[in-house]
Amino acid sequence: MIEQPLICPCQMQQTEGKRYTECCKPFHEGAPAKTPEQLMRSRFSGFVLGLTNYIRETWHSGTRPADLSLSPDENWLKLDIIKASNDQVHFRAYFKNAESPTGLSVLDETSTFIQENNRWFYAEGNAQFLPYSQNRNDLCLCGSGKKFKKCCV
Repeated sequence: MIEQPLICPCQMQQTEGKRYTECCKPFHEGAPAKTPEQLMRSRFSGFVLGLTNYIRETWHSGTRPADLSLSPDENWLKLDIIKASNDQVHFRAYFKNAESPTGLSVLDETSTFIQENNRWFYAEGNAQFLPYSQNRNDLCLCGSGKKFKKCCV
């Protein structure tokens, strides 16, 4: 059984993070996402929690990989939605990466979604993986709640 977090993974490091039970858990239990942004957030949380079946079920059958196996992954640190409109969501997902010069990277992706039978599905994404350097006045991605300049400099 997967331990359920208090704060939803898609809300980590946000100033007013929602509880998992009030955010992505209903989608993970079968409620349909009403928007592509809701689906994107719930899929991010699904990747963090290792919910293979949920990720598979919300991936469009025309682009879904044949083999998919996930484990809970604590390397994902934060999700920022940059823009959501119609059938696309531009997001940045920050994660620990030992191969990056700073130890952090960001997945910058614009995802496309398809709606079928009143359900949204992830279809594809245009993604870039980039090294990430924090700005001094940003909240530190370590989760302390402090500004980077007062924390992990």
